[in-house]
Amino acid sequence: MQGSAPLAWAPSCQCPSGNRGYKERHVYRKAGCPWWQFCRSLKWQQRPTELRAISEELVARQAEPIQLNGSSHNGSPLELDDSTSIQPADSIPPCELQPGTTSVHGGERDGRPRVSDSLTTPIVQTATYTFQNTAEVIAYQEGRYGSYEYGRYGNPTTRTCEEKIRQLEGAEDCLVSSSGMNTATTMLLALVPAGGHIVTTTDCYRRTRQFIQTLLPKMGISATVIDPADLGQLERVLHQHDVSLFFSESPTNPYLRCVDVRRISQLCHAAGALVCIDSTFATPINQRALALGADIVIHSATKYLAGHNDILAGAMAGRSDVLAAVRSMHNVLGGTLDPHAAYLLLRGLKTLDLRVSRQNTSAFEVSRRLERHPKVARVHYPGLESHPDHPVAVEQMDAFGGVVSFEIAGDLWDTARFIDTCRLPYIAPSLGGCESLIEQPTVISYWDQGPEKRAEYGIKDNLVRFSCGVESLEDIWRDLEQALAAV
Repeated sequence: MQGSAPLAWAPSCQCPSGNRGYKERHVYRKAGCPWWQFCRSLKWQQRPTELRAISEELVARQAEPIQLNGSSHNGSPLELDDSTSIQPADSIPPCELQPGTTSVHGGERDGRPRVSDSLTTPIVQTATYTFQNTAEVIAYQEGRYGSYEYGRYGNPTTRTCEEKIRQLEGAEDCLVSSSGMNTATTMLLALVPAGGHIVTTTDCYRRTRQFIQTLLPKMGISATVIDPADLGQLERVLHQHDVSLFFSESPTNPYLRCVDVRRISQLCHAAGALVCIDSTFATPINQRALALGADIVIHSATKYLAGHNDILAGAMAGRSDVLAAVRSMHNVLGGTLDPHAAYLLLRGLKTLDLRVSRQNTSAFEVSRRLERHPKVARVHYPGLESHPDHPVAVEQMDAFGGVVSFEIAGDLWDTARFIDTCRLPYIAPSLGGCESLIEQPTVISYWDQGPEKRAEYGIKDNLVRFSCGVESLEDIWRDLEQALAAV
């Protein structure tokens, strides 16, 4: 191997690397992993290295005959066309199998088509992964063989999706799961020890608050709830308690409050606490919380990341050591994202910048027009100077998102009349998709709480949350304007 050019990729540990023959490269293809993804999964780093074989076991196999569509080759370069499939030399001739066995293995065990040249990432719809022999299993367990073991622990389609989100957030690692709530709850269970303490903010998604205030106390975990802008109270809590984690949305739901991620991260890190920011409303297009100092950022990927209101998914990105702890908990609890949903999320991410840019523009202009309308009492949008956290939003966000919350100049039923008169948006409890959605939080999210409890949470009867879709701005405004006329 003397005189050969060094590879660009090599492992950070002492795993060997070498001149890859076709048979070894096929190991990665058969696993559904592109080369760069296998490197990433083993935390490989970019640096030149001496050419070495990945393992004695696999090198030994390179000398064995490889049977391709009935022809044997011994180590010489292989010319492959698009119809080439891989056939094990020890496959059972179809004529020796009964129909019941052929229906299970026919067309698959004897050879599978190459998919590595597909433009789109394939959907690897499998629950488990196979190994050729015990040596491969041991090589996998020791990190010398790039594959997967079981669907709950990883999937090539899902891993590609995680890699895209990781890059968007500028993170060391990423983990996707079956929903945003699964991501949040798994993260909290993994990172907050029994008897630990959490700091969170007053304005947040109802189910997150419910989990923190009703389920975590059963494990001896307590929480302090502060105003998003009250850094003085945060300092006092960090001094009085052994805080494990600060957790807040930014912007929050539904009043779009923005926390000062940079300053909060400085205060929490000095006290030994982690910082997790739910950036669902911002997306990595508008805000990169990790660059501001947060340790973890999470998303309800159901919303903007997927962007089409057709899947449930969650995502978490951040430091690799923190993600390792959450991934371990995730492997126990389940919460696995289906490969087909991962494919739809991956497809949605391709247009994230296009969609969010249009939604940013529409929401900002709608908020400005609503603020001037006589039938609107107040508008909550961080891009407006009237918003209490506008200076923070300007400092840490590139744009302000596609959601506008506002208060109708009327009571609960005046607000309901306005929503029922809208023709363009759907009445639905979500956001971030291509279609505009509208809701009255009192009715759709807090109707079972009663007036007193709603007042405690700050949910007003005349509050409206509007999520701009990708429709024409003028069509959106024309519809809102005619509905306001009915109030």
